[in-house]
Amino acid sequence: MRTWIERQKYLIDFTLSSLGRRKVKNLGLLAIYTLIVFLLASVMLFTNALRREAALVLAHSPDVIVQRMVAGRHDLIPSGYLDKIGRIRGVQKKEGRLWGYYYDPVFKANYTFMTPPADIAAVVTPGRIAIGAALARELGLAINDRISFAAYSGQLFSFTVSNIFPHESELVTADLVLMSEGDFRAFFDYPAGQYTDIALSAANPQELRTIAAKVASRLPDSRIILREEILRTYQSIFDWREGIVLALLAGAIFAFAIFALEKASGLSANEKTEIGILKAIGWETGDVIKMKFWEGALISLTAFLLGYVAAFLHVFHLSAALFGPVLEGWSVLYPRFELKPAIDGVQIATLFFFTVFPYALATVVPTWRAAVTDPDSVMRG
Repeated sequence: MRTWIERQKYLIDFTLSSLGRRKVKNLGLLAIYTLIVFLLASVMLFTNALRREAALVLAHSPDVIVQRMVAGRHDLIPSGYLDKIGRIRGVQKKEGRLWGYYYDPVFKANYTFMTPPADIAAVVTPGRIAIGAALARELGLAINDRISFAAYSGQLFSFTVSNIFPHESELVTADLVLMSEGDFRAFFDYPAGQYTDIALSAANPQELRTIAAKVASRLPDSRIILREEILRTYQSIFDWREGIVLALLAGAIFAFAIFALEKASGLSANEKTEIGILKAIGWETGDVIKMKFWEGALISLTAFLLGYVAAFLHVFHLSAALFGPVLEGWSVLYPRFELKPAIDGVQIATLFFFTVFPYALATVVPTWRAAVTDPDSVMRG
């Protein structure tokens, strides 16, 4: 074993010397190779981190959402539906929710108006609101400042900012305006006893579909939305956007693949002469093939490491500045957030397999052809 290791060390040392003799060519190939790995890894890291953030955000959302449908449209749901749901085994909590969207024609932005759940209703009082950091930044607001919104009825409502949500929550609170139930109903002219939807929480996640089926049977005009369905929708959106970016990069990737395979599978005259000399001084065919394999492996492995590290820094330290908006989406009130590193071992293995192995193996066949040919013929070309 020790002899084999020493042999590989000598082969790698000779390979590095050989690469140094063709410095310009190999550096150019390495730069292009690194760029391709960087682009692919950036897309994978960014979308994977967004999926993780979506899962963390939705972990605190209701297990089941019940909406009333009228003529195929989401309509207000009467409070009596809470009584119709009744006591279903496994349901820990049921509550009517109030939320809606408000378009600000001045800043051309949509805000999310919402009342807090009953257990934290005390965070806002009548005439006072809590707002997201992006909204405060866009409107130049601070705590205890006053702001006015014109309702769709034309009436002007003024509120005092009592709280600004922390920057860490900006991914979900960027455009949020939290207000008391009385203020919400007055602003949107919501009728008493009506809610936007009903949220249910279950004691056992395994019983969610059973609970949903029971609710649907008791409320045939309702639409039941499970949290896992919302998460699946987000996953599909991120997959779709990742596919768009990869499709845009497909041309560059294929061009590089053709370029790399051409460089790997075609030996230059100098390389053929070098192989002929090695054979003439006593190198075995296996050693020549191993030497060229190490040459391809060193280039591809170095490009993979450099590209992946650069992609990691680009995504988690520079907020994926190159194509972040394409994957995140667009909004006037754009949240500022820092993604937590989320690395998928399967993605790394897949990227490694498709970027390192093809180039390293592509060097074997032309090297074998040159190595089994008579050294004199190889050196003469």
